[in-house]
Amino acid sequence: MASRLVASHVEAGYGSVRVLHDVSVNVNAGETVVLLGSNGNGKSTLIKCITGIVQPTSGEIYLERDGARIDLVGKSPQEVVDLGIALVPEGRRLFPKLTVEENLLLGAFRMGARSKIDSNLAFVFEAFPPLRERRNQLAGNMSGGEQQMVAVARALMSDPEILLVDEPSVGLAPILVSRMIAKIKELKDQRHLTVLMAEQNFNQAIKIADRGYIIVHGQIEFEGGSAADLRDNDMIKQYYLGL
Repeated sequence: MASRLVASHVEAGYGSVRVLHDVSVNVNAGETVVLLGSNGNGKSTLIKCITGIVQPTSGEIYLERDGARIDLVGKSPQEVVDLGIALVPEGRRLFPKLTVEENLLLGAFRMGARSKIDSNLAFVFEAFPPLRERRNQLAGNMSGGEQQMVAVARALMSDPEILLVDEPSVGLAPILVSRMIAKIKELKDQRHLTVLMAEQNFNQAIKIADRGYIIVHGQIEFEGGSAADLRDNDMIKQYYLGL
């Protein structure tokens, strides 16, 4: 049931403020695609459009699955999750007064994941051993790195096919960013996921990217057909690598 995720000519914003301008990206089944850009350039808005949190004013967002097209525009976030798309949100967005395990179980709310709660819980505890040790700890009392583990694990509890990861480096020390990016790659391979990751830390994102896009002021300024294309791009060299 491999799916391809497509956003085509998307325009979106908040009230009278338009944020995305004719944005088109696609993520093929099994790929890790990165959406690169600094804060305020529209990365999170595109992720919110895909998940149904923000509705585009024009354009198309859809899945191609087994020869069929499934439109996402107009669907609620719950309906999008039910289609096998999970979000690791920017800033983690945990329930701070619930325990680690309670946060994880909320991730398994979708009908397709409920029969797999035990096996998925065992998987995320194996992937993130500190969470097993602290399963009864309040999520709000954990460090930023531990909370990021919970956020990723909660998304996996929905048994997704497509994982959207929004700014996993925010608020983390550099060594923790490196570990988390590596863990996302590991989990992607283990679970045969398709990943779209919005990130401003080029040096970390490029470590796991198959290819990617650069978004500037709500427009796609460059599409790289490979990680090498991104490394060799003049815009990347100037703004991200200081060359």
